[in-house]
Amino acid sequence: MSDPRTTPYNGRVAAERLKGLVDSPVFDPGTPAMINKPLVDLLRNPNGARDRQLCMGEAVLIYEQRDGWAFVEAERDGYVGYVSVREVGDLPQRTHRVTARATHLYEHPNFKTFEATTLSLGSLIAVNGPTEGRFVETAIGMFVPSAHLTPLDQPEKDPVRVAERLLGTPYLWGGNSSFGTDCSGLVQMSCLACGIDCPGDADMQEDELGEHLPDHAPLRRGDLIFWDGHVGLMASADMLIHANAFNMATAYEPLRAAITRIEAQGDGPITSRKRLEQLA
Repeated sequence: MSDPRTTPYNGRVAAERLKGLVDSPVFDPGTPAMINKPLVDLLRNPNGARDRQLCMGEAVLIYEQRDGWAFVEAERDGYVGYVSVREVGDLPQRTHRVTARATHLYEHPNFKTFEATTLSLGSLIAVNGPTEGRFVETAIGMFVPSAHLTPLDQPEKDPVRVAERLLGTPYLWGGNSSFGTDCSGLVQMSCLACGIDCPGDADMQEDELGEHLPDHAPLRRGDLIFWDGHVGLMASADMLIHANAFNMATAYEPLRAAITRIEAQGDGPITSRKRLEQLA
């Protein structure tokens, strides 16, 4: 059976590409749109539980709008769910990614004025071009510090460096931002910033990311360590960085201590050690 998390079908409408695979009264190619709020929850059902989150500028396909809700598929990983119709809009050509932990949008290119809103690392924006001093103007007419942005055609090189920018970020189940993240959200944000395709949940990441390492192989920075329902990145040969409910934050933890603690709390041993192909 297809994974419902990544199968754009809700019983009323399905993605056009699923013709012949699901029994749906309507098939739709999807309407491109983008998230137009700083951060939105991607819900399992209208008014339901949060599965993941989407940052400003992230692209989606809308398959249905009904009773104030949009049934969407996220471009970054194919995850499907519901967002408010007020949280999606037209899709401009995005040019830059927020690579600082967070940044502010201002109505004027002056950091002494009030900020209009705050954006997380990983948010995507369209920049019109350089303006006054240290700011650039965005396609929505607001201004953002240029030091906090990187062009989309210049991916970062080290997922661990991205994760380290998020040290201290509060743990949040289903979180995908510098305002709150869970273990798989941290790995996904770190990989996407480096141009590495990455699914949304730890079990998917274990299945799809990297190459398996033999148990005896020495670990190095950037390797992924998986438990049942949990994932972390190696910051060095013996130090893990992960978003975890023990610290309720993104934190460093010696791998040996994490193994002992996680097994003692009943969550079992390591299930996989994997190396990202791009970092091999």
